[in-house]
Amino acid sequence: MPEDNKPATRSDARAELLRRSDFRFFHRLRVRWAEVDMQKIVFNAHYLMYFDTAIADYWRALALPYEESMHALQGDLYVRKATVEFHASARIDELIEVGMRCTRVGNSSMVFDGGLFRGDQLLVSCELVYVFADPSTQTSRPVPPLLRGLLAAYERGEPVCALRTGTWSELGEGAGALRREVFIEEQAIPAELEWDADDATAVHGVALNALGRVIATGRLLEGDSPGLARIGRMAVHRNLRGGRWGAAVLRLLEDSARARGDREVRLHAQRSAQAFYERLGYAVRGEPFEEAGIMHIEMARTL
Repeated sequence: MPEDNKPATRSDARAELLRRSDFRFFHRLRVRWAEVDMQKIVFNAHYLMYFDTAIADYWRALALPYEESMHALQGDLYVRKATVEFHASARIDELIEVGMRCTRVGNSSMVFDGGLFRGDQLLVSCELVYVFADPSTQTSRPVPPLLRGLLAAYERGEPVCALRTGTWSELGEGAGALRREVFIEEQAIPAELEWDADDATAVHGVALNALGRVIATGRLLEGDSPGLARIGRMAVHRNLRGGRWGAAVLRLLEDSARARGDREVRLHAQRSAQAFYERLGYAVRGEPFEEAGIMHIEMARTL
């Protein structure tokens, strides 16, 4: 990803059309009835909405909850220019994918290229130019080095999160803050049921984003018999769910269980998360039950 001190920009002339292989990030969507015109093709104004929606998902791929991350970076992003080029039309009910990439970071501006694809066919291309600015005055300010480095690292294919295991004394501040947000504030679980003595003896796993924020967590306990492990308190930041961070922490804890000789891991899954665990190889054991006012099911996986 080129970077310099000049304003971020790109020539309007393209040597060749964008290809799928130009992108690391894709956002998938299906064309809805409300987005097409009388010819059953997407009304042109909706394409810009597709790219804007994909940009929001791009920030999730960076493990950055947008609002709180911009607050931490002491700025916000404002669109300075949006250019859309039409090559072919998307039609009702088609599955399409929007590729996004950051192509240049200037002093205070950032350029993103987007390509909307049906299979390998490029339908629409887009250039979005953003300015990083002080939200109170809307005057531009330099792109923070941390954000500049993160964008470059992501486009190079590097990880954007750090995975760590440790004790409650080492990781409890960040893990506890996320658990409070998810379980106590969001799900209304009483605080006296959330905090227990097991935190002091558990192996805790976390995913830390580039700002040092815990965005996913879980804990590993010894089971009721030798070779059996229990995983619990799995939580993911509400704005980043579906972004693989919960799976990464789960696998991290499984590795810790395997390393100490455990042969099976069990967990109590909320019914709303059952499909998530099934995709990761867990099978249902027994009948549903209520725990902390929420329906759960026991699930297990052989290590």
